[in-house]
Amino acid sequence: MAKVLIVEDDELIASGMADHLRDAGHDVSVVGNGEVALRRLRYDHPDICVLDLMLPQLDGWKLIETLRGEGIGTPIIVVSARGSEHDRVHALELGADDYVVKPVSMKELAARVRAALRRGLSAVERRDGDPIEVGELRIDPRHVQAYVNGESADLTPTEFRVLYALAREQGRVVSRDELLQKIWGRRQGHRDRTVDVCIKRLRDKIDRGETEYSFIHTRFGVGYMFEPLPREAPAGT
Repeated sequence: MAKVLIVEDDELIASGMADHLRDAGHDVSVVGNGEVALRRLRYDHPDICVLDLMLPQLDGWKLIETLRGEGIGTPIIVVSARGSEHDRVHALELGADDYVVKPVSMKELAARVRAALRRGLSAVERRDGDPIEVGELRIDPRHVQAYVNGESADLTPTEFRVLYALAREQGRVVSRDELLQKIWGRRQGHRDRTVDVCIKRLRDKIDRGETEYSFIHTRFGVGYMFEPLPREAPAGT
């Protein structure tokens, strides 16, 4: 049984989501504003958060930004009436794991919750392989984390799964659609930038300018490849 926190100020919508997720076997709680949600996420440690964006006191964007800034990696599924590409990309860039536009099928929501929970398995549950060490990068599935020069990269569970999936296919280009199916459990839709945004966050965390290698490489029109390649020395050195 997973602990699901629904953050939604529309009582009718919140009640419908809660009833369906309880029927699916989850332990569900509901809050109606961002400030209370932030306290619950800090201290109650739910397994997953289903989040509206337009909230009183603290909006969903600021809530995501605050959580990720504090290193809280709880998987977050945004469920919002705001359906523009800008809104979806912005939420993903801040650290949301998935984005669903209202109105949403309750069966689809339950499926996305299951997929996000699989991505957010705890370190105790995730014992599916030995660490991968390449250059200054260590990818450790037992801790669901990556380390650069011994320091944690502060990856979210979803970011870790994308990195681990790429690293296990080292040297092979993995398509966006393959990653989307493997990690998020769905096929790529029109203008779906979920994978691209996640890769950007990964690069910001592990492909740092001071590292000896760069690890994630784009094959335009195809996908991404994990391969440690030495950085070019700056001109004049």
